[in-house]
Amino acid sequence: MTERVRFAPSPTGPLHIGGVRTALFNYLFAKKNNGVFVLRVEDTDQKRKVEKSEEYIFESLKWAGISPDESVLNPGKFGPYRQSERNEIYKRYIDELIQKKGAYYAFDSSERLSEEREKAERKGGAFKYNYENRELFENSLNLSETETQNRIRKGDPYVIRLWIKPNEEVIGKDEIRNTIRVKSNELEDKILVKADGTPTYHLANVIDDHCMEITTVIRGEEWLPSLPIHILIYEKFGWDKPKFVHLPLILNPSGKGKLSKRDGDKNGYPVFPIRWKDEHDGYREKGFLPAAHLNYIAQLGWSTNAEDEIMDLKDIVREFDLKNVQKGGARFDYEKAKWINQQHIKRLEKEELVKLIKSKRKDLEGSYDTKQIFEIAELIQDRILLITDIENLCAMFLEKPKEYDLKILEKLEKHNMVELISKFEKLIEFSDIYQLKDLILTFCRKENIGMGAVMQTLRMAMVGNLSGPDIVEVIKVIGKKSTLDRLKKLTEFNQKN
Repeated sequence: MTERVRFAPSPTGPLHIGGVRTALFNYLFAKKNNGVFVLRVEDTDQKRKVEKSEEYIFESLKWAGISPDESVLNPGKFGPYRQSERNEIYKRYIDELIQKKGAYYAFDSSERLSEEREKAERKGGAFKYNYENRELFENSLNLSETETQNRIRKGDPYVIRLWIKPNEEVIGKDEIRNTIRVKSNELEDKILVKADGTPTYHLANVIDDHCMEITTVIRGEEWLPSLPIHILIYEKFGWDKPKFVHLPLILNPSGKGKLSKRDGDKNGYPVFPIRWKDEHDGYREKGFLPAAHLNYIAQLGWSTNAEDEIMDLKDIVREFDLKNVQKGGARFDYEKAKWINQQHIKRLEKEELVKLIKSKRKDLEGSYDTKQIFEIAELIQDRILLITDIENLCAMFLEKPKEYDLKILEKLEKHNMVELISKFEKLIEFSDIYQLKDLILTFCRKENIGMGAVMQTLRMAMVGNLSGPDIVEVIKVIGKKSTLDRLKKLTEFNQKN
């Protein structure tokens, strides 16, 4: 049997990285098992639907590189792939479920239910519509078939509830947590069809998974409490159940609660894959490579036996095994995410890095030839933490320093920096800049000055501070004229201040 998995987001807002991880694990499982990865849009709750959310979901997965095999954009034989377009299918199965006495009509008013809910709360409990009290309510279990049909014909509002029998044990299995047992007395007769005739998540989800021949359901831990309800629905229909996998929560950095947008806003890290409505930047805008983003979130709740934790998507697919998914929550670590991104950038082929650099600094091509841009890439590659760093790292090759580290300049004054620069300008002007290191060594011996003072002076003149790649290599790239101009600018700055 072909493994078929699905990612089933609701278009109620931007896709959280927890959702991206769920999509990723479905994708990994499908590719590892030569299966099919389906994306189904669960939009039965039209009141909560957010404009452009569906498009955002597809764009996010496309950026990450885990687009589905079947979806509304690439339909197969199991469509439609939006729940809002599957009402005829649901209607057929709802009728079947009632005939099998797996569900019943309930005509209770919201006022009546609120009254019972308040009574339960006053007694310190939670209200449940189940075997204990359903004989008190207006439902088809307490009405004759004729009375029930008359009320339906009259247009009396109703919902359809799952009929849960008392004193039974519901047994399910989660591939991570093994066997799960729940007493049916603890469950509520969940609403399966709302008063407006649309199915709730529970019913639509099970019908769709059955009709789309989903073999393994991989979803977030927050759906684990729904597992007994879903198992009962499968059993009421007499259908084979898929395997279930409930992924651990992604916790905030403190480990005290689920990672949320509020955490990201407060602590300055993104929780969405790409920008959402110009309101929140995502990992794409923050400067992450898609492969690095997937590499990090794959490790949130899953461990690999691979020696190297830096993996591209093919590596992750090869190593992926549901047995290595953990039960406990996975703590989010933005610094680790950035470190992984840096390692991916370090491993980029030079041609790929140059292409990336050119996309971020289009002005480089007007100032340098291809060979020089490759040299720039070589110099800055190990220093790029995020793609957004490229602009600043390239600035030293395109612009004179806009400011200088005054504390360093003050320390260099004891070496009579202006005179030192003047001597060095003459040396550079009439020498081969590609022999610069030897020139500096000769200069230091002749002037009886430490190599450190000269190198720091040069670095201050070229970039304005002491950080950055090998300054000799930087000078070779920017050339003699630019080097002399920058030495002159530092002299003028020093004389004015």
